[in-house]
This record gives sequence, structure tokens and C-alpha cells, in this order.
Amino acid sequence: MMITTTHRTADEFLEHAAPTLEKNEAANNLILGMSLRLKESPHTFETTPFFATVTDRDRVVLAAVMTPPFKLVLSSDADDYGDAVRSAVNAFTKNLFSLHRPIPGVTAASALAENFCVQWARVAKVNYRIGMKQRIYELRTVNPPQWAQGAMRLATRTDLDLATQWAIAFNDEALGTPAGNLRGLVERKIEARELYVWVDGEPVSGVGVNLVYTPPPFRGKGYASSCVAALSQLQLDSGYQFCVLYTDLANPTSNSIYQKIGYVSVCDSDDYIFENAN
Repeated sequence: MMITTTHRTADEFLEHAAPTLEKNEAANNLILGMSLRLKESPHTFETTPFFATVTDRDRVVLAAVMTPPFKLVLSSDADDYGDAVRSAVNAFTKNLFSLHRPIPGVTAASALAENFCVQWARVAKVNYRIGMKQRIYELRTVNPPQWAQGAMRLATRTDLDLATQWAIAFNDEALGTPAGNLRGLVERKIEARELYVWVDGEPVSGVGVNLVYTPPPFRGKGYASSCVAALSQLQLDSGYQFCVLYTDLANPTSNSIYQKIGYVSVCDSDDYIFENAN
């Protein structure tokens, strides 16, 4: 019997879901990363997050996290997750509708994302469309590129205005969706020492690894490749076993440069957007 449980905190959610999610850590990097960050810093996001798990005889078959205004993120390692999705949809309808918290979209492994969209659209009376077809990559050994001029350094508060401009430009160019308070996000990353820039006289590229952007005038010079490679090596040197990032499958340039650096495909993940039905 499928049972859907909502969790009040990231700590409570991870207690239930982490053992299952960690079996495929690379594929589940987004949902794990979000919940771990919220466990360490509960006020990372400006809105109250939503956590849920679906269990079948005490086995977690579906996990879900949403931090409004961002999309719902789903994960499942089950071969047949249709019943788990149905249980989740029924529970989400009651919980999220009563809280007036719509689901703006969903991000999940391709087949799981589509399954959820079909079921959610029917119940919530919304339409859905693909936002981005993505691929998750994993790196365990860096293949050094032909290094660009300059060097990587941590972003500082003096970079806040420029980095915010880049974050907005990245969101507009790569995602094309409402982004919320990006200045606040960039500021938190700088304070947490999580944002790096590649400097060649002036900052020319930045990497998060989840926020890679080079302004158009500086493209084609190897800045992004060098920045991602240097940051990836830094993470491996600091003790991490691997690095993970998402790419837009419609962008052959980014997929190519990451593979040349040493990133290997893990799985595909689709990003869907929900819209009110006419």
C-alpha cells in the first residue's frame, strides 16, 4: 500500500529519504543538495519548503522537494512508480491546494517527469509543456583543458553587482523563467564561499558549478572550460569523490566542453512548466 507522508523539516525528510537517494547520489544530486542545504540553513529560501515521501511497505519509492517559487523536484528508483505518483498527486492536491501553493513545474528523470505531468494535469486542471531537456553529468577525474589566460578566484562582495547581472542574464538566456530574488541568491553564495569567477584582468566567467556564465563578448576564449575544470579539480582535491552538473541538451557547446573536461553522462532529466488551462 502506497503511503504519502509530508515532512515538516529537511532533517525529517532526509531521515526517511537519504538512504534511498544516496544509492544513486549523482542522479539525485539536486534533491539531495536542496534538502541538505535546508538542513544546514533552514532559511536559505524565502518561502517555506515542501517535503514528501511515498513509501510502500516502509520502502521509499518516491521523494519530492519544492522550494517555491521553484519547481517540484522528484526522484524514484522504482521500476514501476505509477502508483507512487498517483498517491503523491492525491496527497499534493490536498496539501498544496489547501495552502494555496501551486506547483509551477516539475524536474525529474525524463519518464518520471512525464508520468507526473500527465497525472497532475488531469487533477490540477493545468496544461504542461517541456521547459528544458537536460542531462546530468558526473566527473571523477579532470582532463585539463588548454588553459585560458587568467585564473580562478572566489567571488567577493565587490563582485556582487556584476555577478547578479550575470545571474539574471544566465536565467534569461538559459532558463527563461521567473527567477525570484537572484541578488539575494548570489549574495548568499558569496557569503558561503560558493561562487567563483575566472579573472583575466577583470571577471570574465563564473561557475557555481550550477551557474556557469560567460558574457557574449568573452565567449570562445576557453574561460568557461578553464573555470569549470579548475573548480572541479578544487572540489576533488578537497575530498569530494565526484562533481555533478546539469546541461541543456539543446546547447551542444556546453555538452561538448564538459565532456572534454571529463564529465560523463549519468541520465537525462526533463524540466516541465505547468500553465493554467484556457
